[in-house]
Amino acid sequence: MPRLVFTPQLRRFTHTPEVVSSATNLRALLDDAFMHNPRLRGYVMDDQGHLRPNVVVFIDGRRCTDRIELEENLSADSTVHVLQALSGG
Repeated sequence: MPRLVFTPQLRRFTHTPEVVSSATNLRALLDDAFMHNPRLRGYVMDDQGHLRPNVVVFIDGRRCTDRIELEENLSADSTVHVLQALSGG
């Protein structure tokens, strides 16, 4: 089953569960994580339900390009990493 992993940056602000799910696409997998911690949604998604500009998702080592629909398919052994991009100077 697909596995969702959050990088440590988000753990400073809220609980980031590692999720193993039967989800078949990215949006469903993220929704499973948000069921475990609804507060996490605001750190990952904007008000329109799209990925926030400072969030990057990798599926099996490949950067997710669909930031709006999040319908990218997952395989049974997919690993998804959610990263919060760092900024500053």
